[in-house]
Amino acid sequence: MWTAGTRRLYERNGRYPSDLTDEEWALVAPHLPAARRVDRRAVLDAIFYVLTTGCQWRQLPNDFPPRSTVHDYFVEWHCDGTLTRLHHALTVEVRERAGRQAMPSTSIVDSQTVKAAEKGGPASMPRAMMRPRKSKARSATSPSIRWD
Repeated sequence: MWTAGTRRLYERNGRYPSDLTDEEWALVAPHLPAARRVDRRAVLDAIFYVLTTGCQWRQLPNDFPPRSTVHDYFVEWHCDGTLTRLHHALTVEVRERAGRQAMPSTSIVDSQTVKAAEKGGPASMPRAMMRPRKSKARSATSPSIRWD
């Protein structure tokens, strides 16, 4: 249920709801490599805009850096592991702020996951246990002209 306190906590005052707040940017900035000729925060805001809205890169609003620049940074940060390191660092930060260990000490596996892992898919099943496949040609033949 929304209260005045929770509304204030989750309210976004940027141009777009996906824009980083100053507090969020202060957490993220140290983990990004130095930019060459563009504002890193604007690039990250543009990446979040695309990921949040699901729009195509070419539909990126004009108040962000050029779409080719944003896309190039996204690909570079993905390929060099920057986004993975950022995600890990923020996960650790959130857990420590909540008074928990940086890395989880327990994991939960549900029974469906275990069943799927035990079977291992069709490649690991003996052929005698698999149903034979029907010929597509035979199934397309009309019963009135079939010569069984």
